[in-house]
Amino acid sequence: MTWGYTDLPLAQADPEIDEIIRRELRREQDNIELIASENFAPLAVLQANGCVMTNKYAEGYPGARYYGGCEFIDQAERLAIARAKALFGAEHANVQPHSGSQANAAVYYAALQVGDPVLSMRLDHGGHLTHGLKVNFSGRNYTFFHYGVSEETGVIDMEDVRAKALECRPKMIVAGASAYPRTIDFPAFRAIADEVGAVLMVDMAHIAGLIAAGEHPSPFPHAQWVTTTTHKTLAGPRGGAVFCTAEDATKLDRAIFPGTQGGPLEHVIAAKAVCFHLATTPEFKDTQRRTVENAKALAEGLVSAGVRLVSGGTDNHLLLVDLSQNDITGLEAQTLLDAAGITANKNGVPGDMRPPTVTSGLRLGSPAMTTRGFGPAEMRAVARIIAEVLLTKPSEKRLEELKAQSRALTAAFPLYPALAG
Repeated sequence: MTWGYTDLPLAQADPEIDEIIRRELRREQDNIELIASENFAPLAVLQANGCVMTNKYAEGYPGARYYGGCEFIDQAERLAIARAKALFGAEHANVQPHSGSQANAAVYYAALQVGDPVLSMRLDHGGHLTHGLKVNFSGRNYTFFHYGVSEETGVIDMEDVRAKALECRPKMIVAGASAYPRTIDFPAFRAIADEVGAVLMVDMAHIAGLIAAGEHPSPFPHAQWVTTTTHKTLAGPRGGAVFCTAEDATKLDRAIFPGTQGGPLEHVIAAKAVCFHLATTPEFKDTQRRTVENAKALAEGLVSAGVRLVSGGTDNHLLLVDLSQNDITGLEAQTLLDAAGITANKNGVPGDMRPPTVTSGLRLGSPAMTTRGFGPAEMRAVARIIAEVLLTKPSEKRLEELKAQSRALTAAFPLYPALAG
């Protein structure tokens, strides 16, 4: 006998949440999504992410669980591990981290002692909060030093990285960023790490899909530790993964369980397996190529309209707009763009004098709309809308007209037509 509520579809079991989800679907369908850390997961990923594996507790690892009934869970997790290793050419992979932050925490836990010195990218120059923000666990538990980008070029100065490494003698150097539009030189980072006796960790969360498709140089085999999320350019479920050498495999696995996590989210791991599989297809590789092409088209359209970009352009999937000399803040830009049917996020820029809640910049990314089908022509049309918003701060009436232009663009590329709107 089953309780009646278990068989009810969502619309009947909880109509309020069902309606909120439908509203979110309509928002995603109607708006131009330019947040660089977001993407549209394939339907197969959504289906796996909502499967019955959410019911299963599976502390431990395949073949060594603390619960019975894990034979099919083991099959799915082993498949996810094998696919992740093959996709990136890694010696060892752990697919249990719940997020990129959890992935980074596990590497610090495995490779460092509390208080150890670490060299990473400044948050206000494009780094991530888990790269040493003082109020974050990383900044509270370890001693972080930071490198940044050149004020003149907006590009990482490797000689400056080397000078700082020689000065602070870190146990670990972290390469990788949350808002850096240029190619990262992983061999150069490894050379500096070797020179000062540090290990190299690469946080490839933003560029993992580009790396998988050969659109950005790979951190393998240069880094001893590599972390990623699976929901950005990889277009998978929200989650994380960690890669390391075979030598460090046991240390990593113990750092994740029981070191920093309990039961893994096996439904998410099943969705990660789907994501890693889809990332081997020609269609995925072409999408990553077009992601870079579209980011460049967006950047060129903005620059030609008189909008300043940090470093002048992009090599990857994102660009950083510098509004420090404009009569508009990042927060204002985000709000006005939203009114024009474009979703983006405020972001600090190098040397930003405004607080993180306001900022003098805007981060834009091409992954989601590329996945949806946009090409360079559509991205140039988007650039014209953005430029008008940033440079003129349009009236409410004009914003409605611009929103109509945005909606016309999205209507030509239906999103999730199989799902109810």
